[in-house]
Amino acid sequence: MTTDELRAAADGLIVLHERVAHLFGRVEARRHSLTYLRGLLLAPGRKSVEPMALVFGGGSNSNPADDNVVIAMQRFITDSPWQWNPIQREIQAIFAEQLASSATDWPIGTVGIIDESAFLKKGTESVGVARQYCGRTGTVENCQVGVFLVATVPAGSALLDHELYLPRSWIKDCNRRKKTRVPKGLKFRTKPQIAIELLQRNVAGPVRFDWLIADEEYGRNGKFLDELEAMSQRYVVEVPVNTTVWTVDPEGSGRPPGKRWRKHVRTVRCIGETLPTEAWQNLQLREGATGPLVSQFARVRVWAVRHRKPGPPVWLLMRRSLGDKQETKYYLVNAPAEEPMETMALVTGCRWRVEEFFEEGKSYLGMGHYEARSWTSWHHHMTLVGLAHLFVTLTRQRLKKNSGTDPGHGFAVAKECTQAA
Repeated sequence: MTTDELRAAADGLIVLHERVAHLFGRVEARRHSLTYLRGLLLAPGRKSVEPMALVFGGGSNSNPADDNVVIAMQRFITDSPWQWNPIQREIQAIFAEQLASSATDWPIGTVGIIDESAFLKKGTESVGVARQYCGRTGTVENCQVGVFLVATVPAGSALLDHELYLPRSWIKDCNRRKKTRVPKGLKFRTKPQIAIELLQRNVAGPVRFDWLIADEEYGRNGKFLDELEAMSQRYVVEVPVNTTVWTVDPEGSGRPPGKRWRKHVRTVRCIGETLPTEAWQNLQLREGATGPLVSQFARVRVWAVRHRKPGPPVWLLMRRSLGDKQETKYYLVNAPAEEPMETMALVTGCRWRVEEFFEEGKSYLGMGHYEARSWTSWHHHMTLVGLAHLFVTLTRQRLKKNSGTDPGHGFAVAKECTQAA
């Protein structure tokens, strides 16, 4: 969307803000929240507190009194007592009311996506900052990492929940925890454990996932998959190439599997590399910027290896890119035996939606431009970015309806896959 289109939709921002304004508490905090949203959406250049306050807080760069506006905005994002979870629940409700109905045009319904994102930082004082893997650069960097739950349907995506990952070094550092307002009693949790907590919080809300997708950081974690199955959540999770599975039912004989059965335990890469050519099918996932996005897919019914023991029956789904440099990704899918492969393939194609969310958030909505260092300010900022992104999504949807164009991403592809199934 262009800046002019966002400015033209200013009334829509007021309507959206009015729905959540009471959750910010006092009148001053309500006013600051709207200023912050306007800054995220419209401020030129870096969207940190000072330029947003100066441009949208009622002052000008030439007026020294504007320092008070900047300080007030900094206190709003850092010290103000408003809770972000109620606002996230309101975002969930708006997604369910205004976007989720478009899932009826999609054979995969509403898809939840678990993913993490890193934010490069200098120094050691920002909450959760440490030398850790940064997905954006593919290297170990000094950064913060958040875990995010995004919902997507043809009409668009929305941030349903999020939480900052706190490395072990921070758990033991009482001084830094106190300075950055880390909640008392917060214990170390892995990223998959945080993801499960996000999903459990979401269960009480209005959004239900027909499918959940996550990358191999989560797919390799047996406890994460156990929890999804306990929640009766269908999933398509990427797994590392060295993941092992059973190719026959390990309990088919009625006895625990012995040594002679172990030959049926193979890595997913070994299975993929030995499949015959006719096992692979070309499937179109969606329309890309340069034409249809097509990949090759194959699947095999296998039995999971879970905690070094036989696990439940699952599909091993394999996705291979076309072209000279073929890359194969492997997924475990807990769908029933009769589930069409086209449906599973479409779910893997939703992965780009979370990448799109992060790209838009970081490139246009100031997702990584925050300067506050505390636990509270990080979550305040991310919630407001999620609200700004929701406004952009709703505005896009209105513009599409008014122009009579395609009602959502993947619409034509979904129809094609329905016919194929």
